[in-house]
Amino acid sequence: MAAGTRVVVIGGGFAGVMAANRLTQRDDVAVTMVNPRPDFVIRLRLHHVVAGVHDAVAPYRQVLAEGVRLVQDTVTAVDAAQRRVTLLGGGTLGYDYLVYAAGSASAEPRVPGAAEFAHPMATLEAARRLRAILDDRPPATPVTVVGAGPTGIETAAELAERGQRVSLVCGDALGAYLHPTARRAAARSLTRIGVDVLAGPGTEVTEVTRDAVRLEDGRTLPSAITVWTAGFGVPDLATRSGLRTDAIGRLITDETLTSVDDERIVAAGDSAAPSGVPYRMSAYTASCLGAHAADTVLRRIAGTTCEPASVFFGAMCVGLGSHAGIYQLAGRDDIANRMFVGGRLGARLKALTYRFAVGHLTREARRPGSHRWLGNNSRRRLLQAQPGPGLAAAERPA
Repeated sequence: MAAGTRVVVIGGGFAGVMAANRLTQRDDVAVTMVNPRPDFVIRLRLHHVVAGVHDAVAPYRQVLAEGVRLVQDTVTAVDAAQRRVTLLGGGTLGYDYLVYAAGSASAEPRVPGAAEFAHPMATLEAARRLRAILDDRPPATPVTVVGAGPTGIETAAELAERGQRVSLVCGDALGAYLHPTARRAAARSLTRIGVDVLAGPGTEVTEVTRDAVRLEDGRTLPSAITVWTAGFGVPDLATRSGLRTDAIGRLITDETLTSVDDERIVAAGDSAAPSGVPYRMSAYTASCLGAHAADTVLRRIAGTTCEPASVFFGAMCVGLGSHAGIYQLAGRDDIANRMFVGGRLGARLKALTYRFAVGHLTREARRPGSHRWLGNNSRRRLLQAQPGPGLAAAERPA
C-alpha cells in the first residue's frame, strides 16, 4: 500500500476513539474521525448526568491522539464503491479504509404512550433534558424507571439516593445477567435506599400516560416522570448505505471484524455484529473491539494475515448508588457464576471502572498499540451453537 493511506473512523465513542488512536502507530496512515459532538461522551456515566453528579464528558484532547484529525459532523451515507462518506454539513471524505463505529442508542418504544410520555436517556442530550425536568420538580416527585439492565438499575439507585420516590419496573428479572445470588443482593441494596423494585411475571409495561405507568398484571403506578431505559437500537447508516446488517441494523462482519460486503470496511463496538453474533455491550468491549478493528486495518495495509477478534468477559459491574455495587464474576462462556463482590467494595470497584474505561483510551493515545486484553476461547463454541448463517460468516477468509 502506498504511503498516505487514508482511514476514516465513523463515531467518536469508546470503539471509535480506541481505533483512531491505535491506527496512529504508522506514520503513513492519515486518520480522520467523524463525530457530531466536540467532546467525548462517557456513556457509562449518563445516569450520573440524570442524577446531576457528573457531566459525563471529557475533552477530546484528553483521549484522542494528536495525530488524529477530528471532524465535527455526522456521516449520512457510505459509498463503498467510491470509498467515500457523505457528511451532513456538506461535502464528502474519501478513504482507503473505513472503521464503522457508529455506536448505539435507544430503540423506539412500542408500548402505547411511551414515545410520547416517557423520557429516554441513552444520549448525552437526552440525559441532560431529563436532568432539567427533574430539577423543575420537587424531590419527592414519583419517578418510574422502566428497564432493569445496568442503566435502569444505576439510574434508579442514583435518583433514590437524592430523594426521589423511585419505582424500578423490571419487566422480568432484576439484572437479567446477574447470578440469582447477586440479584437478591442487588434487590436488598436497592430496597434499603428506597427503590421499589417490581420484578417477575406481570411487570411488563403495557401503557404509559402523562402521570402513570400501567403493568401487565393490572397495577397502575403513579409516575410524574417516567424514564425509559428498555430496548436497544443502532443508527440505520449501514442499512441505508446498502451494507448487510442484522435485524436491528448492526453491520455484519466476519470474525476479523471485516464487513462481509467489503474488505475495506471494518466495524467495532455496539454497531458491529461479527458473524451475526454480537458481543455483549460494554465500554470495555467497545474499546477492545476498536483496538482489534485497528489491528485488522493495519494488517491489511501491511499485507499480513488478519486474525479473528476475541474478548474475554471476566465480570460485569453494576452501581447501586454511591455506597454499594455488584461486581459479578463470570466464566469464559460469559455466564455469571455465584461469585460476586457487593456492598461498599462493590461500589469502589464500580468507581474504578469509570477510571479504567477512560484510562484505556488516554494510554493508547500516548502509546499507540499498548492496549492489551484477554481472548475468549469459548467464542468458537458460541458460533457453532448458533442457527443460521453465523458460522459461515465466521469462516469467511481473512
